[in-house]
Amino acid sequence: MRVLNYLEFASQLERSGIGTSTDQQRAALATTDVDVVTSPWPDSPLTAAADAVRGNCVFRDYDIAHCNLIGPGSVAVARHAKRNDIPLVLHSHVTREDFAESFRGSNAVGPALGRYLKWFYSQADVVLCPSEYTKRVLESYPVDAPIRPISNGVDTDSLEGFEDFRDEYREKYDLDGMTVFAVGNVFERKGLTTFCTVAKQTEYDFAWFGPYDTGPHASKKVKYWVENAPENVTFTGWIDDIRGAFGAGDVYLFPTKNENQGIAVLEAMACGKAVVLRDIPVFEEFYTHGYDCLKCSTDEEFRRALDLLDRDPALRRRLGENARATAAEHSLDRVGDRLVETYEDALAGTLD
Repeated sequence: MRVLNYLEFASQLERSGIGTSTDQQRAALATTDVDVVTSPWPDSPLTAAADAVRGNCVFRDYDIAHCNLIGPGSVAVARHAKRNDIPLVLHSHVTREDFAESFRGSNAVGPALGRYLKWFYSQADVVLCPSEYTKRVLESYPVDAPIRPISNGVDTDSLEGFEDFRDEYREKYDLDGMTVFAVGNVFERKGLTTFCTVAKQTEYDFAWFGPYDTGPHASKKVKYWVENAPENVTFTGWIDDIRGAFGAGDVYLFPTKNENQGIAVLEAMACGKAVVLRDIPVFEEFYTHGYDCLKCSTDEEFRRALDLLDRDPALRRRLGENARATAAEHSLDRVGDRLVETYEDALAGTLD
């Protein structure tokens, strides 16, 4: 079986959740008998466009088309698949809800984005999404295609040796004591204001490891907090090795308002970190308060959770150990098996 696993704009999405999920799909499929190609074009996109003008076939041969984004390249692949009876798998990493509070104007384009996503995803023979929560969101649009939840998984191999980075990264960013941290792009939707507000109420060092935009596309809140960060908050920007974040931090704080799954949460858990999450629906299906995480709803609850973990190192260790066991349930082996099952059902016409 030859599968196109396609992510357009891959270089721009290298450190994003979409880019990480796509990399993990390919790593998972590498352990199977599936032959993966990553570009639909035999040559460069420009050469492909020139061939199209001349009327030549510009697509590679593949049995399944699996697209991870929603842009013009993916639309072209979808049209080619439908014209040639190639099963089409569309992976929903983007919803109207999780696009909100990301960039300047993202809320304003939400209604139009929702209509576009309904049209685009409805072309699929099957839509994959990271959670049952996201499935319910897509069904509410409604998307007219079968929808299957499949975990993004966690690549534990890519995190090996994270402990070795602890001293280097803590010294580099002047971190001391129990360090509260987050990983990923700095967005208000991911709980930026809560992160900073809770930090101001404590004496712990806080660090957000990940890129941020202060240019014309940045939201007002991102610009405000990055330029007016509390004294105990560090925004690192891009870091060379993500393992440094998990080595330096002690408690992973993720007060996100909306998430399809949250790969960085699984990465923190795989590293045995205590995790504090906002109590939102998507986390109900994956994590259990008091077992592998603490869940909070208000700034005061977040502050009390951090104080508790500071006072009780044994609890911090226990939550981290249980979190590691939870992360193991999202291994790439399981992701690979689920993908292969989906591809086989698509070829057999037994999707539901």
